[in-house]
Amino acid sequence: MGPPPTDKFLTALPLQSVCAGRAGKQMTVPMSLQENIRKLDSRGVPAREIARRLGVSRTSVAKYAGQQDFSPAPPTSLARAGASVLTGFEHIIERWLGEDARRPRKQRHTAKRVFDRLREEHGFIGTYSPVQRFVKKWTALNRTAGEGFTELVWPAGTVQVDFGQAEAIIAGIRQVLHIFVVSFPFSNMRFVQAYRGETSECVAHGLRTVFEHIGAVPRHMVFDNATGIGNRVGTRVTETSLFAAFKAHYRSESRYCNPYSGHEKGSVENAVGFLRRNFMVPEPEAATLDGLNKVLMARCDALATTVHYRKGLPLGELFAQDVAASLELPGVGFDAVRYESRKADKTGNLLVDGNTYAAGPAFHGRLLTVGLGHELVQILDEHSAPVRTFPRVFGRQAETIFDPASLVPLLVTKPGAWSHSPLRALVTDPVRDWLDKATATDRRRLFNAVEAACPAAGFDAAVAAADTLIQRGDAAALVRVQWPGGGGAVSRIGVRSMTTAMYLSPLRVCPSDMFVGANDFHAVEAARVIDHSTRPLGKNGVDSYIRGCAQRLGHPGDCTVLAHDPFQTQRSPRRESFSLWPAAFDGSGCHTCQHPVHQ
Repeated sequence: MGPPPTDKFLTALPLQSVCAGRAGKQMTVPMSLQENIRKLDSRGVPAREIARRLGVSRTSVAKYAGQQDFSPAPPTSLARAGASVLTGFEHIIERWLGEDARRPRKQRHTAKRVFDRLREEHGFIGTYSPVQRFVKKWTALNRTAGEGFTELVWPAGTVQVDFGQAEAIIAGIRQVLHIFVVSFPFSNMRFVQAYRGETSECVAHGLRTVFEHIGAVPRHMVFDNATGIGNRVGTRVTETSLFAAFKAHYRSESRYCNPYSGHEKGSVENAVGFLRRNFMVPEPEAATLDGLNKVLMARCDALATTVHYRKGLPLGELFAQDVAASLELPGVGFDAVRYESRKADKTGNLLVDGNTYAAGPAFHGRLLTVGLGHELVQILDEHSAPVRTFPRVFGRQAETIFDPASLVPLLVTKPGAWSHSPLRALVTDPVRDWLDKATATDRRRLFNAVEAACPAAGFDAAVAAADTLIQRGDAAALVRVQWPGGGGAVSRIGVRSMTTAMYLSPLRVCPSDMFVGANDFHAVEAARVIDHSTRPLGKNGVDSYIRGCAQRLGHPGDCTVLAHDPFQTQRSPRRESFSLWPAAFDGSGCHTCQHPVHQ
């Protein structure tokens, strides 16, 4: 018996399941008990006795003893007797839902909107639940044959590509990374690399990394519509010039999914979640992003031993078919760098992808070239010579991205700009305080010294050298022009390879090789450096250190210079007073053994 005509969509009661057997009758007695009833009945046991033994009513005994058909029947829905609260409103709802077929999908009635309109326009006083059930049932019964999804078959040698997001700890800093996933739907092998952005440069670099790792190039690549390399509007596909060059380089083909249609590339959608749950929980830690990517790639390789969820074979065996169906790698890898022209403003700054990069004041007003890679931004001059290289910033950053060394030359010519220079925040407190109190002349001399030290030692090491001299009470050495050839202590130390960093090491050790080949590195400067570097060692330690330095420079063990006290040489500011010990580090050779130290 079907539902009453006033409730054809069964809105009066939720759906219920019924038992096997007579259609429309709800099961009240378990099947095992029904079987016992029929077994006793077949033995001639009276109905009253069956009811007593099994603890059921005589009505149930009569029902199941006389039932002819116990074949399973599909479940049916039961409705509560009586009229639905929607009586009189069904035709209104059906009309609204029928008219939706002519409207855009995103402007059609929801059950909530139907409920609201019934209350506002027709005085409906019922609850939301029967309306929601009516709309759901009507929608299910009126779907067209073309709705829904179909299973897709992917041939070997095809990949699906997509991005996801996950957190990781790089160099002790928690970061949100964009995980680039390449999935082979035929074999279900997945590969992942982490980047800081989702640009075409990141996509091209990630694909190249995967291609070179597996030693092959997939013939077909399927992309999300928002991957950063192109997009599809209707039948029109627009790709970035960089990715078009990438495809030509590797001879691979691409296809783009419809917008908001993740089901068209379900393999990689599933892979993003799988890799995030299994590789990124808890958050992985690495010293560098490259280090993290090596770990991720190794863990992807380990998936080859797992068995395919449907095909019953190891993923590695199936993946071999993927590789066999792919193309060979070209002889040269693709360099994923996008070049653009930018004109520097009056301060030498360039605006690139919404962020400001400083080429330096010397390049103001010039037309420069910017090379955008997956992790670096390189600025080239008019002749394609490198000017500056910066870590690439993704997203928007309010502050200018700059190389501290590029701003030092401007402070040499304009020391008064120090008060508002970005470099103030990058130097140590002693150096900042000293510069704040220094005259323009002393500032200029210090900036000259730092500028001279930066090419070999770097800005940080040069500032650290100045900090050390200030804290040791030798601030005057920062700006003193010492002997012909000039330059303050910072520049004289900094221009030697590795010297500044070593000089400022926690051990306070001054390496002997800083003097080798340094004909212009005068004895007085060598003595001062040795003095500063070894003073915490005491006299015995100094003697031992000097002996080791001189022996490494080739002096014989009996040379009297080895026993000379460097502290005595520091008492006179004139070079002529340096007799034996400084000569060991001077271009003229040793005064005692005539060893040609620097020849």
